[in-house]
Amino acid sequence: MPTISPTELKSLCEKGDLELIDVRTPLEFGEVHVNGAKNVPLDQLNPTALLWPNTDAGRPIYVVCRSGTRGQKACEKLAAAGFTNVINVEGGTLACEQAGVPVVRGKKAMSLERQVRIAAGGIALFGTVLALTVHPWFAGIPAVFGAGLVCAGLSNWCGLGMLIARMPWNRRVAV
Repeated sequence: MPTISPTELKSLCEKGDLELIDVRTPLEFGEVHVNGAKNVPLDQLNPTALLWPNTDAGRPIYVVCRSGTRGQKACEKLAAAGFTNVINVEGGTLACEQAGVPVVRGKKAMSLERQVRIAAGGIALFGTVLALTVHPWFAGIPAVFGAGLVCAGLSNWCGLGMLIARMPWNRRVAV
């Protein structure tokens, strides 16, 4: 999958008129995003909806996320749908900020990654307390969440993260 460096993206942004899609959650997007990016969260990405009327299907579509992983997944999804000119921004929004790409800052929010750590740790702690005070079989709760975290680390897919991203406090209207 083709990529572009944040420095190259910066020069394209200065020229204007580029199709840049940010595939992070609306909450993350609202906190900080590259100026001119459109928010289309990865879990809501519909490749056919990106073909607006009078849009050149061969026009480059640049995809950005936080650090590059979700952007790569979005590029693969778009390529599978027949888009031939999809380009992932290396290093995502974090790298763009460091390279001096113009960004828009909004309200600071708790990151999805931090919310996942809090939820997984809280549930594991709760299960451990139940195992020690109520019944030893409750030890299965932290075991299941521990196994889930290991699988998330190995596969780079986190079901708990996807669930938390759908919570009401993380659902802001996409821009």
